[in-house]
Amino acid sequence: MKKLNWFIFLGVCFLGAAFAVYSFHYLIFRDSYFIFKYLVAQLGFLPINVFLVTIVLNQLMSRRDKQARLQKLNMIIGAFFSDLGSELLGYLSSYDINLDQPRKHLVPDDSWSAPDFARARKTIAGMDFKPILQEDSLLNLHEYLSGKRRQLLSFLENPSLMEHEHFTDLLWAIFHLQDELALRSDLNNLSETDLAHLAGDITRIYRLLIIQWIDYMQHLQASYPYLYSLALRTNPFDSTARVEIE
Repeated sequence: MKKLNWFIFLGVCFLGAAFAVYSFHYLIFRDSYFIFKYLVAQLGFLPINVFLVTIVLNQLMSRRDKQARLQKLNMIIGAFFSDLGSELLGYLSSYDINLDQPRKHLVPDDSWSAPDFARARKTIAGMDFKPILQEDSLLNLHEYLSGKRRQLLSFLENPSLMEHEHFTDLLWAIFHLQDELALRSDLNNLSETDLAHLAGDITRIYRLLIIQWIDYMQHLQASYPYLYSLALRTNPFDSTARVEIE
């Protein structure tokens, strides 16, 4: 209500100022015809002015601001994969018994284009992952995530994440799995039902993480070829990948 009253007050002030200027003009020049003609001309140009300022210019500024925010967000996502994302992919991929099937969609190279990345995302989104949890698998994963909790919190606290729903969902899924593992007293002695539940949580993270990784790789290829080269040489899905260049 206060905001509405402020807008009404501001509108009255502007109208009053315009009336005062036109009245002052009439008192000096006594030319009501010119005032009427000028007023009609300005009213005719008003829609064009509104279109140029509030739509065209605003869209250009919004697009520029959005690109700057996305650029900053991609830097955060890059830090995430450098700190723990790539390593977490390595952990989770070791539980995937069907990794050989989607592997060909997870080994990009310099020749990949937008359709190749889109095809990889579509394939992964429809893939049926079946993680096999061996002895000590959950304990090792719990210890790893616990050691990365402070870093995960720092990512989640970043306000730029509001621009990227998928990455936010990924972080929440990781936190959820960490809480699930932390609340169990003995991760080496769980029922089959409980293991199936945790396998579902791992599958959720695995799929979100791979899709986010594909998006990040596409961004690097388009914007930072030298970082893309390093990412190819540290690809957790490529068994032949080597950091050293031969």
